[in-house]
Amino acid sequence: MTTTAVNPVLRVAPASPAEAAAHFRASLAFHADVSDVAAALAAGGDPGFVLVDSRSTEAWEQGRVPGAVHLPTALVPEQAAELLDPSVPVVTYCWGPGCNGATRAALALAELGYRVKEMLGGFEYWAREGFEFDTWQGRDRRVPDPLTAPAGADDCGC
Repeated sequence: MTTTAVNPVLRVAPASPAEAAAHFRASLAFHADVSDVAAALAAGGDPGFVLVDSRSTEAWEQGRVPGAVHLPTALVPEQAAELLDPSVPVVTYCWGPGCNGATRAALALAELGYRVKEMLGGFEYWAREGFEFDTWQGRDRRVPDPLTAPAGADDCGC
């Protein structure tokens, strides 16, 4: 009798299509990516959300998304009401994929009653994808990293 080894990908069977759709729909309710946030902000007018940088003051001064509100994670409970309108959705970001500060800020805001999403990739991917950012020295922009953004295209076509 021959047994077929199951590869690591299929060791746990994929979810049913309905379960997968529910999971991915839920994921999109909690997350936005850098490109979508940039497109919404670039469209002009009110994007329908406020972008919150949850990093320290030192990190904020090093670079930030133009128009973001600075609200460090640790200060969310005491300063959110002063800085944010509870009727406007919030999108949080921190350094990047290796940092959970935006997740912690999103949790704190949700516990205060705000509708909130997290910007995947954080400031790292904002800069790596070539979007403009502000520093204490003024506005800056990096050449897009071809591993994070398509060369010569306005968007990734996702």
